[in-house]
This record gives sequence, structure tokens and C-alpha cells, in this order.
Amino acid sequence: MRSGGTAPKPGGKPGVRGGRSAGPVGVSAWYARARRAGRPFSGGPLLRPLARWVRRPLLPAVRLWRRNLQLRVVAATLVMSLGVVMLLGFVVIGQVRNGLLDTKEEAAQSQAAGGFAEAQEKANSPRIVETPDAVSTDGKAGRNTSAWLSELVEQLASGGQNAFAVVALDAGTEDKASGVRGPRASGEVDPIASVPMDLRRAVDAGTRPYQRFSTIKYSDSADRKPESGLVVGKRLNDVNGEPYHLYYLFPLTQEEESLSLVRGTLATAGLFVIVLLGAIAWLVVRQVVTPVRMAAGVAERLSAGRLQERMKVTGEDDIARLGEAFNKMAQNLQGKIQQLEDLSRMQRRFVSDVSHELRTPLTTVRMAADVIHEARADFDPVTARSAELLAGQLDRFESLLADLLEISRFDSGAAALEAEPIDLRDVVRRVIDGAELLAERKGTRIRVLGDAQPVVAEADARRVERVLRNLVVNAVEHGEGRDVVVRLASAGGAVAVAVRDYGVGLKPGEATRVFNRFWRADPARARTTGGTGLGLSIAVEDARLHGGWLQAWGEPGGGSQFRLTLPRTADEPLRGSPIPLEPEDSRAARSRAAAEEAQSAAERVAMAHSPSGAGVTHPPIPPRVPTAGVPVDPTALPGSGARVVSRGAGEGAGEDRSAQMREAPTQRATTDREDIAGGR
Repeated sequence: MRSGGTAPKPGGKPGVRGGRSAGPVGVSAWYARARRAGRPFSGGPLLRPLARWVRRPLLPAVRLWRRNLQLRVVAATLVMSLGVVMLLGFVVIGQVRNGLLDTKEEAAQSQAAGGFAEAQEKANSPRIVETPDAVSTDGKAGRNTSAWLSELVEQLASGGQNAFAVVALDAGTEDKASGVRGPRASGEVDPIASVPMDLRRAVDAGTRPYQRFSTIKYSDSADRKPESGLVVGKRLNDVNGEPYHLYYLFPLTQEEESLSLVRGTLATAGLFVIVLLGAIAWLVVRQVVTPVRMAAGVAERLSAGRLQERMKVTGEDDIARLGEAFNKMAQNLQGKIQQLEDLSRMQRRFVSDVSHELRTPLTTVRMAADVIHEARADFDPVTARSAELLAGQLDRFESLLADLLEISRFDSGAAALEAEPIDLRDVVRRVIDGAELLAERKGTRIRVLGDAQPVVAEADARRVERVLRNLVVNAVEHGEGRDVVVRLASAGGAVAVAVRDYGVGLKPGEATRVFNRFWRADPARARTTGGTGLGLSIAVEDARLHGGWLQAWGEPGGGSQFRLTLPRTADEPLRGSPIPLEPEDSRAARSRAAAEEAQSAAERVAMAHSPSGAGVTHPPIPPRVPTAGVPVDPTALPGSGARVVSRGAGEGAGEDRSAQMREAPTQRATTDREDIAGGR
């Protein structure tokens, strides 16, 4: 017996139990368990609602995107057109910009070269400027140079008509804002801030013209904003032979305006092209998608049973040929379906008529056979044995005839459900009492589990009893003399009865055919109970009529289990079963339990030898409880050989409820272990 804790450690406080440490070992164990479960970081209880809240408004848009082909094509066309237009715009704007700048540079170099030549010519033949206080000293020469520079800047800038400005700076890179050789500029240009320092260094170090792109700034910055420009400069000598810098500043305002005009034109044209391409794509795709949508609508109506639906065909193009082929296919399908329906109707009518017509001669033969059977004591042994065989075969023939009549009722949709609250325990007891004689002859013991509490459901007692009788009799017949276990359980809105045997079992794939009419696992096996081969087929129809499931599981040599699941109330759809389809004592379940127990033992050994857990006494980890059938329904696993039979449509009085109770062939059938613990 497992204990919830361990004894106190020596020297520890009394009354305090040793437990798992909260250190790294506990964290690593938690992470290992979460990783085995496939969710080491699930987001927590706060992130999941936030993610759902963010995702909920996007669901309609995502659904529209997935379902609307026209929207996807138009959106893809718009995106690709936008990319092409942007790429083309970048290329065109780059070419225009380069062309404008190249033209501007050529014009600026030509204009600056003429100005430099004129300035040098004036320096070689200077005009002496007279001043009131002129004296023949160095100061006089300096004043004459200053006036000469000012006059030079004004003369050179006068021919520009605001197309360029002229700046004269002293040689060197030190700023001299005042003095005789201070900076001169035309057009209120700030000479120090407008000429970049790297250009001044280059001009001061060489004798040829140099140019840079810069920002032209003005001294009256409140009235005129800075503008981009091209600066061309050269080192020259003044009238006294002293070096100075002469710069031409060409604003790029017109080029920027031209480039802005080109950019706006391209943007307008690109937007127009994108819209036009989107409209063209929408119209083109509409011509293709509209017939496809019409075909989808006609196909849905055809699948709903309206076989007279056809597509409207106009023209002679590919879409028209597709419509003609579709209509021809629908017409052929309608003819084939009508032919099959007629054949099926004739077959059902033939079976029903033959079954009814055989009742009269069978009654006469039965009466004669009963007379002969009662007088068999007066016959010789051979004739007496023949009378017994005749009576037995007549019993089997009557059973076969009754099964054929029942099958014909199901096929014709005339089967009616007479549901009323019943206790399945009473039905199981009646079935076991009826199969007791056969069980004694086979040496089989029938055990019932889960009958301690009432198992009540709204069902047809006659049909449920017929289903359970078939399951129990088959389990006894194929159980090889071993025990047969009948298990009852109730949980949620469902009740279930499972019949488990330990006989020959079912081979892979046989569980999908075991409910077929007249199918036998071993054709050479004798029917000791006089079965007709229609019992499980009728049981399937009875389960469908109740809106329930009838499922089969088996393994070769390990026995089989058949599970009947019914809704607790007649109008309630099934969502699961309180009994797992695969029993916990199957070989696969035992193997999984052994593997999990070995894994738990390995984890305990690893944690015991962990350095962080040294000297810490941990409580023993309880072995894992086998969870066969609880995490994953075997019917959902490939190759499981299980089959879930869902209720079909149009079954007599239960037809109105059948549409709500249909279940997929691999529907989940699980429940919590606590809900069924009392029935095990």
C-alpha cells in the first residue's frame, strides 16, 4: 500500500514529513513531465485567452480568404503589380535623378570654369581702387585687395541672375569672419556654413577645380530656407599674388522640382495601373470563378438528392465544354442512381414478399414436423433422428425468416423505435438467463460488473435485448470455454454495455467486416447455436435506430470486446462512451503499462543519483495507472480494426432525431476514470 509521504529524517522536527524538494530537481522533473506531455510551455491561463481574443476578430477574414479564390487572385495580382510599379518607379526616378545631376554638373563646371578664367584674368591686370585715405604702404595694398575681391564677387555674380552665387574665402581652412581678407559672398549666402570643410581642404591642397554637393545656407535664415546645391571651387591668386579660394554655388531647386514632378507623375500613374490591373484581374477571374461556383452549387444540390439539377451552358469555350461534361456526368449519375434505387427497391420488395409468402407453407410444414417429432418414439432410430434434424432445421429456418423480415423493415425504413426508460441491468439479467444453458454446455462462466447502481436509459427494451443476446451468445460460442465479462457503466449523457471474451479474438481488419451480413470469421467453423449470420447486422441497425454506437475490438488469441453505447435520453447526441473500447487487460494495454512503469523507475533512479538531490529523501513515486483507452480512442488509430457504427438517416419514426445523432466512424469514445470507477 502506497503512502503519501515518508518518515521524518533523523534529527528533523517531529510531525514534519519529508517531501520532494522545491529546488532544481523539482523544476527538472516538472519540465520532463511537461515535455513528455508535448507542452513544455503552453502559454498559461492568461496568454491563451489573450490569444483567443486577438484571433477571434480575424477569423471571418481568414475564413473569407480561404474560401474566396477570386479574392486571393485579385490580392495576389495587386501585390505583384505594386511590387513591379515600385521597382519600375525606383529605376525611373534613379535614371531621371542621375540625368538631371549629370546635366547640372556639366553646366556648373562650364560656368565655373569661365568664372575662374575671368577672375584670374582680372588678377593679372588689376584695376587700382582709389580710396580717400590711400597711402603707399602695405595697408594700402591690403585695402585695395579687399575692394578688388568685393568687386570681383559682385561682377561674377551679376551674370548669374539668381542661378548661382559666388563666394570668396581666404586660403587655408581657418575661418576668418572679419578683417581685410574676410569672406565675401553674393546673394546673402552664408559663406562659412555653405562651403563644406572637406571641399576647402581639397581646394587648398590642389590647383584644379573641385566640387561637392552641399546645403546652401543664407544669412537671413528666417526668410530663406536652406536648399541643396552643388559647390565648385578653385584656388586662385589675387592682384598681389596671394592665394584665395573662389567658389560657385549652384542651387538644385529646379532639379528637385523636376524630380518631384516626375515622382508624383509616376505615383499617380502607378496607382492608376495597379487599380486597372486589379479590375482586370477581378473581371478575368470572375469569368472563370463564376462557372466554378455554379458547378459547386449544382454539385451540392446533387449530393443533397436533387438529381435533376444542371448547369447553364453558354458559348463554346472551355468553360462551356466543362459545363456540358458536368451535365452529362450528372445525367449519367442520375440514371445509374435511379437504376440502383430500382434494383434495391426490387430486392427489398422481393425479400419482403418471399419472407411473407414463406410463412404460410412454413406454418404447414411446422405443424407436420411437430406431429412427426412427437411420434418419433414409435419410429426406428434412423427415422427418429431424421425427425429431430427436421425439427432443428425448421427452428433455424424460422429464425432466418424472422431475421430476413427484420432486415427488410430496416431497409424499407419501416422500423419504429418504442423508447421508454429501462434499467439495462434487468435486460442483461434476462439475456444471461437465456444464455446460461449454452454457457454450461461450453464450460463458460458469465460475469457481470458494474451492476451495483442503476443504469437507466430511454431505449426499446426488445431491441436492446436482441443486441445483447447476439453479443453474449457470440462471446460464449467463440470464448473457447473461458470467462465472459459483461460490463455496465453510465457517465454523462451516455450508458454502455461491453461484452468481453478471451477466445480466438479478431484478426487485423476483421472488426471492420464483422457487422457485414452473413460474414463469418471462420467459414469452416460450425454454428452450434443455429445462427443465421444476420445477428450482428440487425444489432447494428438497432444501435443506429437508437442513435447509438456498436463498436468492435479484438486481437488474435487475446479475445474481443463488443461495446454498445446508447444515449441516456432519446434526443441527446452521443459525445463519448463511459467504457473504453480497448480493455485494460489487453496485451497492448499491458505493454504500455509496463513501459510506463519502467520509465517511472528510470526517472526515480536518475533523480536519486542526481547531485542536486543528494541527501534529500523523496517520497516514492506511485506507479502509473494504465490509461488504455483514455488518452486515445483505439478507433482513431490506423490499423486498430475498430469500427464505430453511426446512426443513418431515414429510419422510420426515429428519422427526425437521426440527423442530430450521426457520428463519424472514428468518433472519440472516452470518459474520465472517476465516472466509471464505480462500475469496474
